[in-house]
Amino acid sequence: MGAQAFFLAVFGLAAIGFGVAVFRTSSMVRSALALLFSQTAVGCMFLVMQTEFLGVLQIMMMATEMSIMAIFMVMFMMDPGGLGGMDMTHQKRFSIGAGVVAAGAAIAVALLADWGAVTAQAPDAAMQTRELGHELLGRSMLIFETAGVTILTAMIAATAVAIPVQNLASKDDKEVSQ
Repeated sequence: MGAQAFFLAVFGLAAIGFGVAVFRTSSMVRSALALLFSQTAVGCMFLVMQTEFLGVLQIMMMATEMSIMAIFMVMFMMDPGGLGGMDMTHQKRFSIGAGVVAAGAAIAVALLADWGAVTAQAPDAAMQTRELGHELLGRSMLIFETAGVTILTAMIAATAVAIPVQNLASKDDKEVSQ
């Protein structure tokens, strides 16, 4: 249990550190990368707590999301590298005050809440994944199937719109008609 708690603390501190770095940089790309590392550290915390499904899902989802976000920022931002000296912070005093109040509230909830008894025996990882699948797909199967078909249709439509229309007439047909 000692190694698990150590790595949980290390990844937790890394998540907090990279979360602070998100707001300390003037570069949108560095900010996106810091957010990616922060969320990856949260995914690693899930892995340390032996919830492999959630950990891998968190890491994969954030890697894809932050990569796409960084690409769009480079394409559309006036100064994505932060070299122009932009100040990206607003209402600094209010933000610091709100952050301190929110952190105090979160710490108070964590320390003062009655979390109940710790489970004596948790099911293994395979059983947890199986039970999660039954919970998600038992009541919500129609919703997930509808969402999957809708996403597939959108991907096919986006691909069809992106492919240029080609003229089916060959060069020989054009030469014969002239």
